[in-house]
Amino acid sequence: MKVKLKDYIKFQEEKENYSKEDLKDLLTWISFFQHERLVHLIVTFFTGISAILFLIATMSFENIGLLLLFIILLLLFIPYIFHYYYLENGVQKLYDIYYDKSKKIKEH
Repeated sequence: MKVKLKDYIKFQEEKENYSKEDLKDLLTWISFFQHERLVHLIVTFFTGISAILFLIATMSFENIGLLLLFIILLLLFIPYIFHYYYLENGVQKLYDIYYDKSKKIKEH
């Protein structure tokens, strides 16, 4: 998804002439990327909450198995944060492109 978002942003930035249909297409893609962003937000949230719960359980029960689960979840949580950050910034960039292009269409 990261590659698709990057390629789509580049495509939109390089595009010169926009029509109302192009703006509708851009809004459709924005909604796809928003959905992807929401899914990753939910997964990131639950991974972080689970990691915290396993950390608390590890400190409470002093069990090495719980510590291993905490470490695994922490190792998953960090890439999720970076991926969500990229998706969030990419969608915000698409919003900016949409607003800029819609202004240009209204001026003509």
